[in-house]
Amino acid sequence: MNSLQLFSVIDITALIAGLAIYLFIVGRQLAAVAVKLEEAADLVWEIKHDADTIEPGLERINRTGGVVAGALPLLYGFAEAIVVGATYVPEPENTAPKPNFPAMGTRRSRLFDGVGVKID
Repeated sequence: MNSLQLFSVIDITALIAGLAIYLFIVGRQLAAVAVKLEEAADLVWEIKHDADTIEPGLERINRTGGVVAGALPLLYGFAEAIVVGATYVPEPENTAPKPNFPAMGTRRSRLFDGVGVKID
């Protein structure tokens, strides 16, 4: 056997070994994905079972929601009437400013009392 044939056999053996390792790794990853998909499928079936339990009550919930939705305009009107009656509306102010007066009224001077002048 010459060296060219020997290297060809080694190359083919390495290629087959590499492919075997690659297939082994991919097979393990696919098995892990299959396990996770199976767990997800079990969760989906549990959710479906729970939804089947809820489904009969949905008609009652929808009917009650319709009654509440029908009453909302009436309730809104009552609320508006309450707010209008309870809302503070300030009186309009005059646009002309008032003059400033002392709080006690007109001041009286005592100097006139001291000299005997009486001013009314």
